Amino acid sequence: MSNKTQPSRTKMHVKKGDTVQVIAGKDKGKVGEVLRAIPENSQVVVQGVNVRTKHVKPTQEDESGRIVNYEAPVHSSNVMLYSTKEKVASRACYTFTEDGRKVRKLKKTGEIID
Repeated sequence: MSNKTQPSRTKMHVKKGDTVQVIAGKDKGKVGEVLRAIPENSQVVVQGVNVRTKHVKPTQEDESGRIVNYEAPVHSSNVMLYSTKEKVASRACYTFTEDGRKVRKLKKTGEIID
């Protein structure tokens, strides 16, 4: 066993499938869906945000090389939950429903996400 410590998983305010708005960086203002959450690094992959270009070499004899565009992860602190109805970004708070479930709610609009 090595002495390397596993990076601790941190709680994030966003999940896979959430609609978020980027609040910092070169893609500031863009709205997209979270495709993947990486809690180990507190990062998320957002659709259409932080798009990178990768040049892929041909792997087989008859195949040609190609250029692939993909979304790279951004830090979760640079995204904010977004209400599609009200078209506004908001912080989240946690509340309980009548049947006792813990759900996330947008502070600005009162909209329940989960």
